[in-house]
Amino acid sequence: MSSYIINGMTNNLGDILINYVQELYTNPLRLVVFIIDIGLVILIFTKLFKIVKDSRAWQLLKGMLIIMIVMALSSVLKLTILNYILTSFMTYGLFLVVLFQPELRRSLEELGSNKLTRFFGIDKDIETKTKEEIYKIAIAAFELSNEKTGALIVLERDIEIKDIIATGVSIDAEISPQMLVNIFVPNTPLHDGAVVISGGRIKAAACMLPLAGDKDIARELGTRHRAAIGISKESDAIAIVVSEETGKVSIAKDRSFNC
Repeated sequence: MSSYIINGMTNNLGDILINYVQELYTNPLRLVVFIIDIGLVILIFTKLFKIVKDSRAWQLLKGMLIIMIVMALSSVLKLTILNYILTSFMTYGLFLVVLFQPELRRSLEELGSNKLTRFFGIDKDIETKTKEEIYKIAIAAFELSNEKTGALIVLERDIEIKDIIATGVSIDAEISPQMLVNIFVPNTPLHDGAVVISGGRIKAAACMLPLAGDKDIARELGTRHRAAIGISKESDAIAIVVSEETGKVSIAKDRSFNC
């Protein structure tokens, strides 16, 4: 049934294009309107691309594009069941993304990220790939813990969080325990907010993170813990929290805490 729908849409689109070309040929004035029309479309899509290319929306769009490509291939290869499921998803996809945020949105972002192996669950964990960076961050975290200095460090993984980085102060420095400890010294300009590490570098400090709701976290935990859970829900990032009350180090990953 879905293949008929797609074939029907293709035929209708072909008829529309043929009629449009014939009209351009018989009415030269329409050619001017056509050029203006195409120019406006290109301008709009160029502006939209500039807006979304540095945000998680771009990865979401790439995920949707991959689904559309698979849907087209399933139609050509006569994979009827798969094509029907994907066609139904594309029909109600926007509704599902809104209804099941952030779970479905995150899955689409992972599908649109640079590494599809992460989406299928066969990629190696970040700890096995960046041991030296993790070691430096761990040194800083436990030094902050010993001093009972509150801290929040976010490690970007496959899903880019450039929109989060943009909310803070750009640093773009090499990772070092001394740098991380100094950033979180109380009453300094950058101590409040999160440090985001991306591509093996400290990208920004004093970044603002989305906060998790009351149902996602115990009430006795503070804003840093809510922010850590919030970013772990909206992306695949890892958040390291140091409590200024107890000095306890916690890790938020995949919507949950590991202490």
